[in-house]
Amino acid sequence: MANQAPSSSSPPPPVSAPAPTSANMEYPFATSPDILRTHQKDAYFSGSISSQASTILRALLGARFAHKYSEATNHLSELLYLCITTLLGNRTLGEEYCDVIQVEDDTLRLAGLGRRVGYIASVVFAPWILGKSLPALRRRLRSKLEWNIEHAKQKQQQHHGSRHPPSPRSLKLQEYILKHLDTLTSPQPIYAVSLAIFYFTGAYYHIAKRLFGLRYVFTKQIKPNEERVGYEVLGVLLVLQMAVQSALHIRDTYMDATTSTTTGAEAKGASTAAMLANGVEIPISSSLETSSAGQLLSAVPVQSYLPPGLGANTATPVLDTPRYALEGHDEIMAWIPAGHQRKCTLCLEPFRDPSVTTCGHVFCWTCVQDWVKEKAECPLCRQSVLSQKILPLRG
Repeated sequence: MANQAPSSSSPPPPVSAPAPTSANMEYPFATSPDILRTHQKDAYFSGSISSQASTILRALLGARFAHKYSEATNHLSELLYLCITTLLGNRTLGEEYCDVIQVEDDTLRLAGLGRRVGYIASVVFAPWILGKSLPALRRRLRSKLEWNIEHAKQKQQQHHGSRHPPSPRSLKLQEYILKHLDTLTSPQPIYAVSLAIFYFTGAYYHIAKRLFGLRYVFTKQIKPNEERVGYEVLGVLLVLQMAVQSALHIRDTYMDATTSTTTGAEAKGASTAAMLANGVEIPISSSLETSSAGQLLSAVPVQSYLPPGLGANTATPVLDTPRYALEGHDEIMAWIPAGHQRKCTLCLEPFRDPSVTTCGHVFCWTCVQDWVKEKAECPLCRQSVLSQKILPLRG
């Protein structure tokens, strides 16, 4: 009996934990702070590539070439960064930093090649195309509107006093569009609305991601103590800002319309002749712009309610040509030595409106201002330079 048979009953197996459900395995969408941090990191690394590329171009091809193609360098650097990350299916450095990944919003799968290509093309080339095409489009629209307005005013003069004069609504609408053409054709309001929606919903920070249906999800499970706070307050402030701007715009438009109506009524009751010097009386037609009297009176200075010298004390008029151009004029600023010292080191041409930085170097006004916009430092000694500290030379 020393050796007893083992008991037939074995100990019960340990109770295993319930298998995780598919709902528990789903990764949550990224929140607004993480998406913003991702874009900030990507912008930093893209800017670093652009800065290094500009340095290489400046060393190989000169400062003039690097300055001339600085915008193209920025776009190509961003394109290179997105091609070696997003296009190849890899995560960007910003996405790795924030533990997020890009997926399709409808299938929650990794972004396909077509959507990635469309996103990259819209991010890189759309701003470049808008920057090149919008000025030309505005010029064409402005010339067309000016011609239509002038033609409509001539029609009003021809039908003046008739029973069925042309409606002024079309003319007022075209004048309104012409006055606010830059604002109406600007993409900034669209960007502001998209940003406000992002602050409220926490999705689609960039318009291109909204167009191609790309969202960010976390690559890890978020614990209850890691819940992020949204940016709804910023969305409310942005909406209030747009509402106030719209209200002010409507008020100014209404006041302008009221003022023009009052001015027109006073003009109808005014005299139809103007007395010039030596007692010469000239009849005034309903449109001074198209009559000989209007051409004469346009040269007569009009007294304003503004104090004298206000324009000279507040701003300097922008000229079409440089105020001081040293090319072929040795007598201008003769105290600058002849030769290469009278040439700008950025454009390699004689100075046009020479301006001095805080470190004492002289450049063309346009050249140094464009340079400081890209990099706030002197092109020669690399000292910090602020745009408002650059002084134009006179004498």
